[in-house]
Amino acid sequence: MHTFSAPAKLNLFLHVVGRRQDGYHLLQTVFRFIDFSDQLSFALRSDGLIKLHTPIVGVPEEKDLCVRAAKLLQQKTATMQGIDIFLQKQIPMGGGLGGGSSDAATTLLALNHLWKTNLSKQQLLELGLQLGADVPVFIFGENAFAEGIGEKLTGIKLPPAWYVVLIPPVQVSTAEIFTSKELTRNTIPIKIPPFSVWQGHNDLERVVCRLYPEVARCLEWLKQQENTTITAMSGSGACVFAEFASEAAAQAVFECISDSMTGFMARGLDYHPWQQTIK
Repeated sequence: MHTFSAPAKLNLFLHVVGRRQDGYHLLQTVFRFIDFSDQLSFALRSDGLIKLHTPIVGVPEEKDLCVRAAKLLQQKTATMQGIDIFLQKQIPMGGGLGGGSSDAATTLLALNHLWKTNLSKQQLLELGLQLGADVPVFIFGENAFAEGIGEKLTGIKLPPAWYVVLIPPVQVSTAEIFTSKELTRNTIPIKIPPFSVWQGHNDLERVVCRLYPEVARCLEWLKQQENTTITAMSGSGACVFAEFASEAAAQAVFECISDSMTGFMARGLDYHPWQQTIK
């Protein structure tokens, strides 16, 4: 059995700068990995079958991103090998933390390694984009400034930071938010370099907070806390976070979370854990 991490991400800001003719939105965002992860374990099999042994309630196996990623790599490389997949889920679904995308990326990375199919990073990035716009950054492997629909990635160095992340008791529909008439799609693009993540915002926040009062309540609570450097919603929600320069500052706020709120504390990472796993 081979086990790998699939880390969560935060969007330190997310600007909607336009819309393509095919309906996809043009974005600018900064992705940051955090040390809060799902765990994926794989066991090789020689019969070509791909089997998920830990299905997610409400997600048919054929639609599971791990299964789709494995089948896509299998088809691309014409390998005759199969795999048993075991997923230990920790990242909340519908939270804007990229759990499903990260699981798919780790599956592609792990199976390319275990099956010895030897696709290049660029080939894996192209496969990842077929699975979802957030998948490529997890294959890219480092914190990144993203443009386009999220696939144009530039590595970025971020200062050390700790995060308190709150998980409102709702699942936000990404499609619902991006099709909202209230969503502004004309934020002026910024250039890299230079820019500051502290000058950014999340264009989706206002729409989500109106539709989901629980998100608004959690975000407002974080904004009232001291020593935060960024307070925002991640992706299309529902999770919201506050950034702190030190572990102690984050711990002080985390200990104040009431029993009516759920969350976790995490350290910001510079690279995807995969970088260390295969050394």
